[in-house]
Amino acid sequence: MKNILFLVAGMMIMSACNRDLNLKPFDKLSPENAFNTEKDLQLYANSFYLDLPDGSDIVRGDALSDYLVGRTLSNYIYGAFGPTEATGWSWSALRKINYFLEHAGNAKITDEAKEHYIGLARFFRAWFYFNKVKQFGDVPWYDKSLAADDPDLYKGRDPRTLVMDNVLADLDYACSHIRNTKDNGASQVTRWVALAFKSRVCLFEGTIRKYHPKLKLAGTANDWLDKAIDAANQVIKGNQYKLLTTGSTDQNYRNLFINETPNSTEVLLAAVNNKSLRVFNDANWYWTSATYGGRYSFIKTFINTYLNTDGTPFTTQADYDKIPFAQEVKNRDLRLKQSIRMGNYSRDGVVTPPDFTYTYTGYMPIKLAVDAKATDGVAENFNSLPLIRYAEVLLNYAEAKAERGNFTTEDWNLTIAPLRQRAGITVTTPPVTADTYLQQHYFPGINDPVLLEIRRERGIELALEGFRYDDLKRWHLGNLLTMPYDGMYVPSLNTLMDLNEDGKMDVCFVEKIPATKVPGVYYFLIDKVQFKLSNGTSGNLQLFDNLVRKYEDRKYFYPIPYNEIILNGNLIQDPEWAIK
Repeated sequence: MKNILFLVAGMMIMSACNRDLNLKPFDKLSPENAFNTEKDLQLYANSFYLDLPDGSDIVRGDALSDYLVGRTLSNYIYGAFGPTEATGWSWSALRKINYFLEHAGNAKITDEAKEHYIGLARFFRAWFYFNKVKQFGDVPWYDKSLAADDPDLYKGRDPRTLVMDNVLADLDYACSHIRNTKDNGASQVTRWVALAFKSRVCLFEGTIRKYHPKLKLAGTANDWLDKAIDAANQVIKGNQYKLLTTGSTDQNYRNLFINETPNSTEVLLAAVNNKSLRVFNDANWYWTSATYGGRYSFIKTFINTYLNTDGTPFTTQADYDKIPFAQEVKNRDLRLKQSIRMGNYSRDGVVTPPDFTYTYTGYMPIKLAVDAKATDGVAENFNSLPLIRYAEVLLNYAEAKAERGNFTTEDWNLTIAPLRQRAGITVTTPPVTADTYLQQHYFPGINDPVLLEIRRERGIELALEGFRYDDLKRWHLGNLLTMPYDGMYVPSLNTLMDLNEDGKMDVCFVEKIPATKVPGVYYFLIDKVQFKLSNGTSGNLQLFDNLVRKYEDRKYFYPIPYNEIILNGNLIQDPEWAIK
């Protein structure tokens, strides 16, 4: 009898298991249970944001640029670099987006809601592909999620024109269908964000086609520039954003980068950090550590581009390159004092000059870091950092119009003038003559005085925000990455210098470290190899001129990683990068 009971019980269990095995697991996503409601689409779409740059990505965004020098040089311009060192050929984020687009249409929700989320996905696909095209040029276009046996898995590259036309189509859809409500938290993609990003993409594509004859696309450059103008103009006329000008003139600019809550007056989209949620970036550790960070500092050639407060170029005065640091930073564009240590800058209430245990040039950045030491040695900064802000939209609009040759005084007053007014510059009228310093050091082929000033403004306003290398690429000015690294003016060796005029000596440049040191003074060794003075015993610091840097035309586009070429025989490496 006992055995019979066990047999019956066993049969009942097996029967139950058979029924259960026919059910879909409730804890697993499938098209049938993941794309039904608006909440379903929202939850899935939230995953796209993980592929945006985070705060620490922004902190490192300008590591490869012409206006910074650090303790190590990028092996992309110094040393050996080729397909075996290349990275970045990853497509997992794209598959996630395409999978969503294949199934979102099945949701049982209003067409408006459905189109909104499809617009979000297409925005992120445009973001993904824009970055791929910037990096590699021609890349395969995929608008479907690929199975392991899909024949297109190992397809070759598609032409840039096809890919960018599809990027534009995605952005047009996003700009038409994403909801246009303003996000005061600057954490969500809205229609305004899509339009601002479209202005960025179209400006890049228009100018790279104009200035890169090898692409043979100059005939279509103006079409893209017109689209940049239109997208930026829609954001401007939307009146949802404006430049932050309501606080202290000495802090308005920097307040966009040092607060936990993004300032949605100007910031459209940010990498949001939060102390209570323990979402951090490592800005302080990276910018104020002599060991963890890259020890990056601005070079003097770039610092010279900051105007005087009266609107005149700093470089028009006699002997501008022989003015000691404490004097040269006075009466300048207020963005300078909000970007580097100078004057009465303080940390934790203590006046703090440039620290040569970190800086090589004297122009030590502060823009993305906060004025407290608590996170100098740990990745726990909770200041949110902008990904897209209104100032960029103004600059995109101005540059595109200038490149089209129809920039007006009204356009200047709409874009460049308010940026300079916020920076404390008293005269903000358009120039009538070209600035020879900008021509000689940065833009030798540009004679339009207004376009020169727009480029000056873009470099200063967006410094350290990750735009510079992309700008150099699209302007066909990668050679600027090899410009000399220079630093502050040193009147003479073995002379104590007070950099912020607080009565305390800060640094002394020497050919030999003295046996007896003055407390609090950093002794900078001029070894005549890595570190020199332009006149031998005086002059501007000259850094690393013993290291040869090169930027050949092939470097405008990254090589496909060697392993990917081996894996996919249909991928053709750029001939100039091919391994012989």
